[in-house]
Amino acid sequence: MTPGSLLGNAVRRVEDPEILLGRATYVDDLDIPGVLHLAFVRSTVAHAELRSVDTAGAAVLPGVAGVFSAADLDVPVAPGLMVVNPDFARPPLAKGRVRFVGDMVAVVAAESRAAAVDAAEQVVVDYDPLPAVVDPETAAEPGAPPQFPVVGTNLAAGSREAGDDDPLAGAEVVVRSRFENQRMAVLPMEGNAIAVIPGDALTGDRGAGHDLTVYVATQMPHGWRNQAVQMFGLDPARLRVVAPHVGGAFGGKAGVAPEHAVAVAVARRLGRPVKWVETRSENLVAMPHGRGQVQYVELGLRRDGTIVGLRCRIIGDGGAYAGFGGGLAGWTTKLMAQGPYAIPRIGYDVATVATNTTPMGAFRGAGRPEATAFLERILDMAADELGLDPAEIRRRNFLAPEGFPHRTLMGATYDSGDYDAALTEALRMAGYDGLRAEQAERRRRGDRLLLGIGLAAYVEVTAGGNNQEWGAVEVHADGTVTVKAGTSAHGQGHATAFAMLVADRLGVPLEAVRYVQSDTALVPTGGGTGGSRSLQIGGSAVAGAADAVLAAGRAMAASLLEAAEGDIVVSEGGGLGVAGVPARALSWAELATAGEKRGTPLMAEQDFAQPGATFPFGAHVAVVEVDSETGLVRPVRHVAVDDCGRVLNPLLVEGQQHGGIAQGIGQALWEAIAYDADGNPLTATLADYGLPSAAEFPSFETAGTETPTPHNPLGAKGIGESGTVGSMPAVQNAVIDALSHLGVRHVDPPLTPERVWRAIRAAADGTLPSPWSEPPALFETLPRRDGEGASQTEEADL
Repeated sequence: MTPGSLLGNAVRRVEDPEILLGRATYVDDLDIPGVLHLAFVRSTVAHAELRSVDTAGAAVLPGVAGVFSAADLDVPVAPGLMVVNPDFARPPLAKGRVRFVGDMVAVVAAESRAAAVDAAEQVVVDYDPLPAVVDPETAAEPGAPPQFPVVGTNLAAGSREAGDDDPLAGAEVVVRSRFENQRMAVLPMEGNAIAVIPGDALTGDRGAGHDLTVYVATQMPHGWRNQAVQMFGLDPARLRVVAPHVGGAFGGKAGVAPEHAVAVAVARRLGRPVKWVETRSENLVAMPHGRGQVQYVELGLRRDGTIVGLRCRIIGDGGAYAGFGGGLAGWTTKLMAQGPYAIPRIGYDVATVATNTTPMGAFRGAGRPEATAFLERILDMAADELGLDPAEIRRRNFLAPEGFPHRTLMGATYDSGDYDAALTEALRMAGYDGLRAEQAERRRRGDRLLLGIGLAAYVEVTAGGNNQEWGAVEVHADGTVTVKAGTSAHGQGHATAFAMLVADRLGVPLEAVRYVQSDTALVPTGGGTGGSRSLQIGGSAVAGAADAVLAAGRAMAASLLEAAEGDIVVSEGGGLGVAGVPARALSWAELATAGEKRGTPLMAEQDFAQPGATFPFGAHVAVVEVDSETGLVRPVRHVAVDDCGRVLNPLLVEGQQHGGIAQGIGQALWEAIAYDADGNPLTATLADYGLPSAAEFPSFETAGTETPTPHNPLGAKGIGESGTVGSMPAVQNAVIDALSHLGVRHVDPPLTPERVWRAIRAAADGTLPSPWSEPPALFETLPRRDGEGASQTEEADL
């Protein structure tokens, strides 16, 4: 950025004080007169026919305004963010059959939350249990109990390569392994929440303005509105959707959820406001889970470590109703399967399978971490097989920085990159050679605490698909500035970033900028927040609008000061004046007042469209200690060098890095959703689900290289998910590196003490299982793809 500019400097978040001081307003904080509270009756069995749902006893309890099952309330199907297979559609209230523990059977509306919960417990449901299947490989087998008998199979989607070419042909060495990328809970601090108010919350008038006002914890308020309009046949001009403060999302709050659809239907039926706020235990079984893939990966190489080809056969667990998260195996995971490497041939077969578990959705990274995980794991196994250092095998295969833009075999067009620069810096920061020396010395001494060093290099996709955004800037007569954007912040720091862009251009103080977002009555259009798109697209729209306001202000100042427009510059005191003549200047308040009198307010809008996705990249180095007697893993250091293009505010970038790294390490070491054989969740509370706290982590060492993208005027790429993409495989590789001299070649995450201890014992006993098993016959039956085709992933913000 230019010298003296605000941009590129660490600026504290302007939105934090109201959050820290308790002045933020979330859905559950809304005081809505006459509101009814909803409680759902959820299935307690994973797979069953519904014989009957008896609501009579609940309906007569004090304070109950209504009890509804699917027979009583017609609720349209909520499509979610994407549909994998319409034949697996989920009715918001179960019809005839339940398909996972947590499936909604009925809903109670009552005058208090306690009354609603008490009444829900009085609804009597008669289930006729059916066999359940929780493992995606088992679900894909012939004869597995299907979720939808009319479909006859649990295979919701899938395809294989068009031809029979062997991507491993010519390889001198082939390394193979089966990997599990476990199912995880999304776990935002605030779960799902919605309040639906018949009428207009702006005016209190139920006969004019809006027919419905909806306050919902969502990432994409305009997208939510558009889906609801289609589902319920509403007039979009008469549906107002507001996302107030939202307590995190991580991909779990995109689209109209089934609970949302029921809330809208109940409010319309009863003509009264309703509110539903998810409990934590509800969240763990109801909010779609993330990850959940079984990956069969084969890598062919020459003996010098050069990659010849890659073959992937991937199963995505869709959960019940083939949730769209299972389809990510064929979308973002497939798109990013090549990673940052020059791979001459890739074969990629994929299947999405339905299981009797919570439906799958997006979780921070949404398919990209899964691709990086299998690629970085198989590269480490190849390095071990060939006797190469893990850093060296990566360097021998990186795409060259002069080769951008680069079209990959999987259909992505990488915009810019210098992958070796990020790895070199990460190794320098970590003191890599010294760590290897320390590791060797510990092994020589026979220390109980084993040292492991893990690497991961990655590239990911951001701002794919919905690459257009709206922004507006207006200067008011009091000198303040209002910024509006169609993105929807829920922790990312948009108010700070966009205020910086405007303040830098107009020369106004940050505190003079007010940010408006996430209200369809005040912001006409928007793509919301997902896929790390906001700064590069929304920020570019805001910057363009600010530039237009500056141009209009310069023209007005030139007229008022009787000067040439080319001589008008931003003055140091705030406002515009004549270059070199400090006394001849007008404040922004004076200019805005003059504009109002002329009927030409100082306001501009811009719709910015980016020509394609951007591809951030980076390298992580993880250092762990493993107790060889107990299997306990302790993260010691984590170094992350993430390149998100040109950096606007390094403090915001660092915050995103830290959050992503924590979630990646959580997956590597502790977090996993588990079910028993009958589909009962075993991790339905935080007493059972291994969510780490800050106490479990070392201080993160973060930095970045800057490789601007040519796709937007800011040169910015996304950063919101990069930390998650790079950290998980680095930590997994570090743990296995600590055990490698014992003969351990692979352990699936989470790398709990028990799993690590068992691997150590098996190595000592000579009973280590092979990391490879033959893929299911399912892959031989999948339909063949016709040619390369377009990448679906670049059409969806995830």
